[in-house]
Parts: sequence; C-alpha cells; structure tokens
Amino acid sequence: MAGTESHYILPRPSFDKPVKLLIVVAPYYRDIADDLIAGAKAEIEAAGATWDLVEVPGALEVPTAISMADRQSNFDGFVALGCVIRGETTHYETVCNDSSRGLMLLGLQGLAIGNGILTVENRDQAAVRANPADQNKGGGAAAAALHLIALRRKWGRPEKPVGFHRFDEIKLAGDPDGGASA
Repeated sequence: MAGTESHYILPRPSFDKPVKLLIVVAPYYRDIADDLIAGAKAEIEAAGATWDLVEVPGALEVPTAISMADRQSNFDGFVALGCVIRGETTHYETVCNDSSRGLMLLGLQGLAIGNGILTVENRDQAAVRANPADQNKGGGAAAAALHLIALRRKWGRPEKPVGFHRFDEIKLAGDPDGGASA
C-alpha cells in the first residue's frame, strides 16, 4: 500500500527575495478542500512565503483561473487544489485528465505550479491524502510550487516569450525601427 511506504522529501527551499503564491482551490468537497488548504498554507508559511486564496467551482476551472492570474497578477507560483472522486460515469476521467493536462500545459509554458488535485476512488482515500497530519498532499503541492520557483530563480535568466508573436512585436537585432523601413 502506497500510504505505508517512506518517500524522500527534498529539503525546503530558501529564498532571499519575497515569494507570493496563489492557492486556487475547487472546494466541491469542502472538508477535503479545507485540509488541502491547511497543508498548503502551512508549507508556504514555513518557507517564509505569502499566499492569496481563490475558489473556483470545480477542478476543470483551476487551470483557467491560474492562467488568468498569471496574465493579470504578480504571483511567483501557484498551488492547484481540489478533489475528484470516481463516480458512476466517465465524467471522472474527463475531469481528472483535462484538469491535469491544463496544469501541465501551463507548467510547460514556465509557470511554477504544484498540482494538489486529488484523483481518488472514494472519500476515505481523499481524507487520508488531504489530511495535513497524514499524507498532506496540499503541503506537497505547495512544496512543489516552491521548488519550481527556486529553480527559476536559480537559473536567473529573464523569461523568454513562449509561442507565436505578431511580427510588429518582434524587434530585429540592430534595426532601430524594428524592421519597419524594409
């Protein structure tokens, strides 16, 4: 059983400049969400960082909220929290796969995200994983985000733009008017 195995946990990163994270939670199962939040807050505060919290209707909305916050705010990283419990329909697979895929795509674009959206078979599994005194998956998600922030700061290079850009946004090297006089 996975709950009885021991796992190596990286030492908590330290920071010389302030760190601010956004916790985005889908509180569909309020008690589970509250435990995930408690674990995430404790880990963030133990690292000397600060946090804000926003709630969204469900796990599918978590990646969208993170994307919006990244474009419109100044957070260093994000903690995605929620719980999806298998039901009688295939909706479970859709929610699990699409929320995870959305977070992964944002991470591949350079966002520091810790994924703490539980995907479980039943409520008992969720309770054990969310409990800060047990598996503490909320704390683990916060730790993941903090480690990614530390890596980004360690490498210290300004972020490069990702994706396609309009031609008029691109400045040609050595061309003071950006290629407009061609």
